[in-house]
Amino acid sequence: MSEKKRGFLGRLFGGKEKPVEKTEAETDTVVESPAAEEPQVVEPEVSTDEAVVSTEMDVEPVVSMSEPVQTLDAVVSPNLVTDFSPPNAPLQSEDILTTDQAPEPESDPEPKLEAESQAEQTSEAEPLAEAKPVVEPEPEPETETEPVPAPVAEEPKLSWFQRLKKGLSRSSASLTEGISSIFTKRKLDASMLEELEDILIQADLGVDTAMAITDRLSDGRYNKEISPEEVREILSEEVEKVLEPVAQPLDLDMGKKPHVVLMVGVNGTGKTTTIGKLSQKLRSEGKKVMLAAGDTFRAAAVEQLKIWGERTGAEVVARDTGADAAGLAFDAMKEAQAKDVDVLLIDTAGRLQNKAELMDELEKVIRVIKKHDPEAPHTVLLTLDATTGQNALNQVEIFGKVAGVTGLVMTKLDGTARGGILVAISAKHGLPVHFIGVGEGVADLEPFSAKDFASAIAGLA
Repeated sequence: MSEKKRGFLGRLFGGKEKPVEKTEAETDTVVESPAAEEPQVVEPEVSTDEAVVSTEMDVEPVVSMSEPVQTLDAVVSPNLVTDFSPPNAPLQSEDILTTDQAPEPESDPEPKLEAESQAEQTSEAEPLAEAKPVVEPEPEPETETEPVPAPVAEEPKLSWFQRLKKGLSRSSASLTEGISSIFTKRKLDASMLEELEDILIQADLGVDTAMAITDRLSDGRYNKEISPEEVREILSEEVEKVLEPVAQPLDLDMGKKPHVVLMVGVNGTGKTTTIGKLSQKLRSEGKKVMLAAGDTFRAAAVEQLKIWGERTGAEVVARDTGADAAGLAFDAMKEAQAKDVDVLLIDTAGRLQNKAELMDELEKVIRVIKKHDPEAPHTVLLTLDATTGQNALNQVEIFGKVAGVTGLVMTKLDGTARGGILVAISAKHGLPVHFIGVGEGVADLEPFSAKDFASAIAGLA
């Protein structure tokens, strides 16, 4: 056997002869990708028999030197030669490529996910569409889409008696509950009358009025059942008897021009507001009215009276804050006489009835007024806060002595009132009650009605 032929067989059967080595350039040339130009395959020098065997093979022979061939038939049959190496075995530097075909690329060692594969197929099959900017539709005009809100129903306007009843609800509720708890399926006796008297006194009706009501109930009704409704009827009648003599309208047509009305009272009883409401009523009657801002200690009072003057069309006489109240009253009297005013309403600073120096100042204001007209002031109105309770009795007594109060105005009968005190004041002092107020509005000041007040405080319709 020739030397070349023996070397080929020796390499096949694991001989010791070294395989034909390939240069680095040759190896790189073989493994180029199919996309590149067809590689130049440099064949090593082999024998003629080797070339014959190589050209007769259908596929690329892959021979691994690490796996020895057992039989010579493997060399003769080209099909058996391809079975010696795994299908995906990598190419070795010793492999001899004799075919014109380039090797197939190795498979991806990590299989792609199904979603990635589908995405690649989609991207290959269909080109990506150009991204278009998202244009939001313009909103339609609000007038076309916005529903028209339903009109809010206005609360029905309450009558004067309904507002009065609402204002006296605290006193009437206390009396109604107390009476119902006593006079329920029981016969009248002395203990029941005592309980009723306590309830009436706690409602500020006064001892005299409470005794008058219990005496009326005990007349001919002992050991007889009496309903709570009948007790409330008697209560209303007795209260009306007390209030009827003092329910007098304010008369400003007494032949005095100007008719001077002085407003007095403690702090926060509503003097300035009452003056504004009176001004509105008098202006509606066609009278010429002037207002004097005598509460010079409070800037807010002066401004408030100016606003009332603008609303009612009345002239306002005012000075700087801290000015002498007596001097302002003197100037107001002078201007009212010069301008032929029908009614002059003079406001004063709020003062506690137990402060002697403040009461002395009020006396000074009255003395100055009398210098213009010895009979003035012709009317002195005391405003009473209905929430003060028993303290109102003391106010009537002190202001009556200092200022000569001629009439009362009960204010703030707006739900928290203890209106029963007006009954006690009327029973003790007998001063006329001209107006009662149940709010801040002009229409919330009304002439006093004894019947309405008695029915409201007794809880009757």
